[in-house]
Amino acid sequence: MTAPLERAQAFCARFGLHVPILLAPMAGACPPSLSVAVANAGGLGAGGALLMRREAILDWAKEVRSASKGVFQLNLWMPDPAPQRDAAHEAKLREFLASWGPTVPADAGTSTPPDFAAQCEALLEAAPPIVSSVMGLYPPEFVAKLKARKITWFANVSTVGEALAAETAGADVIVAQGMEAGGHRGAFEAAEAERRLVGLFALLPAVVDAVRVPVIATGGIADGRGVAAALALGASAAQIGTGFLRCPEAKVHKAWADALAKTRPEDTIVSRAFSGRPGRSIATDYVLAATAPDAPRPAPYPVQRGLTAAMREAGQKANDVHRMQAWAGQSAALARAEPAADVVKRIWNEARAILE
Repeated sequence: MTAPLERAQAFCARFGLHVPILLAPMAGACPPSLSVAVANAGGLGAGGALLMRREAILDWAKEVRSASKGVFQLNLWMPDPAPQRDAAHEAKLREFLASWGPTVPADAGTSTPPDFAAQCEALLEAAPPIVSSVMGLYPPEFVAKLKARKITWFANVSTVGEALAAETAGADVIVAQGMEAGGHRGAFEAAEAERRLVGLFALLPAVVDAVRVPVIATGGIADGRGVAAALALGASAAQIGTGFLRCPEAKVHKAWADALAKTRPEDTIVSRAFSGRPGRSIATDYVLAATAPDAPRPAPYPVQRGLTAAMREAGQKANDVHRMQAWAGQSAALARAEPAADVVKRIWNEARAILE
C-alpha cells in the first residue's frame, strides 16, 4: 500500500483537486454557495439531487460553474420499491404527529417523487465531472452512458459486500460510509440498514483490501485527525458532511446549526422517524418520542417524509430544533461556525501535519 500522502496526492491529480477533502452530497443541505466555497478552496463540491427535478439540477450546476472552476459531483438515490400503504396505521401516525405540530392532512403521505429516469438524463445534460450513487447502484445502461461521456462514478456503500457489487458494476471509486455518518444510511437494502451498522474504521480497511479502485472515507470525519486516520487506513480522500453544516455557506437553520455544537456522539440516534428510511440525527424530543416502545412505527419511505412535513416546517418557523429534521453525524460537535474555505484549509493542514 502506498504512503498516505502519496496516495492522496495521486487522487487529487486524477480528479483535479488541490486537497483530498470532499463535500458530502447532502440532499437539502448543499446549496451552490457551499460547493463553490469548497471547490474554490481546492476540494470537491457536491449536490444532493434526490428531490430535484430536471431544471433544478441544471440550474444548480450552472450556478456552481458560474462562480467556480473547481470540481463537483452530483448525487442521486436509487429508487425504492413502491411503499406498502396502510391507511389505518397512517391515521395513527397522523394523530401522533399532530401532537408535535399542525394537523396532518389525510393525503399528506401521498407524494410523487421526481422521475428517476428524467433525473438521470439531467445528470448527463449537466455533465458534471463526477456523479455518485447512494442506496444502490445505477442501472447498466446508465453506467454505459456515463463511461461514454467520460463521467466518473463514485458509488456510496455501507458494507464490504456492497463495495464488491459496486466495483463489479463499474464504479470508478468507492465511498465507504461508516455508521457514524449523519443523514440517511446508504444501505442498498433499507431493511438491513440498522442491522449492518459498521463503524468507519472497521469498514474502511476491509473495503480497501477488497477492491482495486480508490476508496473515499466518510462518516464521523470532521477534523484533521479524522482525515489523517482515514488516509492511514487506506483511503485516498475523505468526505465530510456534518462538519460543513455550521458554515455560513451551508445556509441551514440557525437552531439546527447551533444544536450541532452541543451534540455529543451519544446524543445522535439512527431512526426512521423523519422519512421512513434509517438516518442519523440529533436525538431530539420528537425523535425520542417517535422511537419509544409505545409510539406507532414509522410509515415506509417516502410516506413518512410526507407525514412529517408539516411538523418539520412548523419547527423551522418556531426556531424549535426538537421538531426539525436535524441530521447530525457522531462528530457534530467538531463542526465550526466558520467559512467553508477555512474549514477545508484548516482540516487539511491538521491532517498533513500529522501524516508528515
